[in-house]
Amino acid sequence: MVDVQELYYKELQKFNWENGFNPDPMKVERLAYFAELVAEKNEKVNLISRKDVDSIIENHIFLSSYATKYLPEKCTNFLDIGTGGGFPGIPLAILRPETKGVLIDSTGKKVEAVKEFVDKLKLSNVTVVNDRVENPEFISMYSESFDLVVSRATVPLIILFRYALPLVKNKAFLASIKGGDLEDEFQKTLLKYKAYIKKSTIFELYYKPSNVRNQKGKKLVLLEINK
Repeated sequence: MVDVQELYYKELQKFNWENGFNPDPMKVERLAYFAELVAEKNEKVNLISRKDVDSIIENHIFLSSYATKYLPEKCTNFLDIGTGGGFPGIPLAILRPETKGVLIDSTGKKVEAVKEFVDKLKLSNVTVVNDRVENPEFISMYSESFDLVVSRATVPLIILFRYALPLVKNKAFLASIKGGDLEDEFQKTLLKYKAYIKKSTIFELYYKPSNVRNQKGKKLVLLEINK
């Protein structure tokens, strides 16, 4: 019988090694187990695109993990807006166990799945919430709680910034993994929120062997916020 987790582990390690990214092997094991849980659950709940299941390591696990190397080390409390199947929040929580995270999504079925993953992965540093990030109750509970907000292609950057603003501390970071041409939404966000943005960077998420020139157009937008 094929050990799916072992196959995922080997594939993930290959991507890590090729790109000089060296997380602790125990963390890589947990990421491989997470991949197995998502692939299994995806047969019942639509967490990732069906055609994407074969590329779950490259497109979801590795990409979410690899993006963490661009995130500031000093962050301690993060919020994952629109976590879906747990991306990028669960890989971030696995790779940075010293941080505490809240993973929020408005779709109940996805939240139930992510709660199950968190339980099976024994992730004591995250809370999963079924809510909308703009709800007054959620804002009241988590007002100025986070020094890092992460998200993966959920909404335009300008809306993500609006959602994040009441929830972040006076000094914080907003990190969004996105694809395609970002110039227009990036400029609109800078224009509207320039009073709050201390520094802005777009990192090209290129990697070996299958995205050497970033032909897949994967990017991480990182904004440093001062309120």
